[in-house]
Amino acid sequence: MIKLVGMSGSLRSQSYSFDALKLALKRAEALGAEVEILDLRTLNLPFCKGEDDYAGYPDVVKLRQAVRQADGLILVTPEYHGGVSGVLKNALDLLSFEHLSGKVTGAISVLGGQANSNALNQLRLITRWVHAMMIPEQVAIGQAWQAFDASGNLQDPKLAERLDKFVDSLVITTQKLRPSQN
Repeated sequence: MIKLVGMSGSLRSQSYSFDALKLALKRAEALGAEVEILDLRTLNLPFCKGEDDYAGYPDVVKLRQAVRQADGLILVTPEYHGGVSGVLKNALDLLSFEHLSGKVTGAISVLGGQANSNALNQLRLITRWVHAMMIPEQVAIGQAWQAFDASGNLQDPKLAERLDKFVDSLVITTQKLRPSQN
């Protein structure tokens, strides 16, 4: 069984990014993956200062251990001003090659406006830099304020199907690239 860890880069209490993450992890779990959410809204993480030691921040240890033990990651970011959220970028900056190298990764962006690939492309650059392996599939959820219903489900069946196919690809690719975990 593979293990996937998911992170959402939004601090909003009613977060569409978090809703997208929950949907993706629910699908992964249905496919047999073990899943864990690292809820950045509840973790006490300092700003990255480029050091290894963050004494007084046990949540940095929690973040690093969870990612180290994962076979793959689902990263969800709201797109702010054409890019990845600072919250998600900071969490990734607190990690290093030892935590991220070889991790199979998938990316989802959530936008208030039209769907585009700016934040997704930035996540591709970031993950490539630390030797993670980003799958080719990605999902951009535009006009999030109308994309989700009151229960946090996607209203457009085609978009929901695209999200499912994205997760299917992540799980299958992770199983192929991390065969010792099966």
